[in-house]
Amino acid sequence: MIAPLTYSQPTYRLVLEFLFGAKRDEITIKRNSYVKSLVVCTEQNLVWNCLGKNLLTEFAMFSNLDPAALAIHGLESEIIELALTYGFEGIDLDIVDFAARAEHYGLAYTRRFIDSARIYLGTFKLPFDIETDDEQFQKNLQKLEYQAGVAAEVGCTRCVAMIPPAGDRRPYHENFEFHRSRFSEICRVLQNKGVRLGLGFRAAPNLRGGQAYVFIYDLDALALLVKVIDAPNLGFICDPWNWEVSGASAVEIRNLGVENIVAVNLADLPSPRPELAEITESQRLLPGVGGIDLVAYLETLRELGYNGPVTPVPDKKPFIGLRRETATRQAAEAMRKLWDALGLRWQAPRVPARTA
Repeated sequence: MIAPLTYSQPTYRLVLEFLFGAKRDEITIKRNSYVKSLVVCTEQNLVWNCLGKNLLTEFAMFSNLDPAALAIHGLESEIIELALTYGFEGIDLDIVDFAARAEHYGLAYTRRFIDSARIYLGTFKLPFDIETDDEQFQKNLQKLEYQAGVAAEVGCTRCVAMIPPAGDRRPYHENFEFHRSRFSEICRVLQNKGVRLGLGFRAAPNLRGGQAYVFIYDLDALALLVKVIDAPNLGFICDPWNWEVSGASAVEIRNLGVENIVAVNLADLPSPRPELAEITESQRLLPGVGGIDLVAYLETLRELGYNGPVTPVPDKKPFIGLRRETATRQAAEAMRKLWDALGLRWQAPRVPARTA
């Protein structure tokens, strides 16, 4: 138990603003001792990872930086500094690198930059290709058990994976059963560590050309796979670009249930939109071009209580060769316009604490 402590009104207002965004003045929860206890934790930097940070994350979606999506490479400390400098509230975790360092140096040492920065962790990518033989797959599951456990320890409880839209190995029904079996086992391992899995699909028509068998490339087919797997920790990546290209819309968030949305990846289409046959992933643009009403997606997510990362995921080729500060700033500026349209406060730049 944390002993009762005094708290300042500015910090109290800051937490309320973080929790409730533009609607904070309509909330009558100011006298709620639960929120006050979170303020105390925030002011005292107490149990930030095991209580304060994770509980605050349960109440709000947050802007998140995936460096790989912007062709950014660097040490974890450098990625954290980029995120804080340009106002991102979270980062994706490179679980292969992080878990390897934790195994070698110990978790307490490995997590020190994350803890000192007080930054949220968005997702980690499934760290292996499921298209392997059974023996290698079982070895990968054993590694995943440790990797997922380490991720959960630092508060990263969302894993994501993409389903290929076509392939040469199996016809549709065999491939469906293959993915059902493999992801069922993956979900079991992740669930034991308290980690959710979000699946996504790739809708661009050209990705299905030149291969023998078409597979999942729209939301209806993905929803069927998720239903058949029937794992309590399995859900969806909400990717408006892929949803719109496949004919879906923001209404699907209500149909799926916001509790089943594991992560949100944002990209825009050109305006006016090209013909469907002409759309390729090279037209995954930073938010703000206007081809997709991304504000409608985010408004629906916020209204329904989505409480996880919102990540810009454009085509990364235009960012190759850019300075990483330039790429991060461009993504932050695009995201900030969305936050402004929603009436949400973009996080002020912060300088991460130096940790030996």
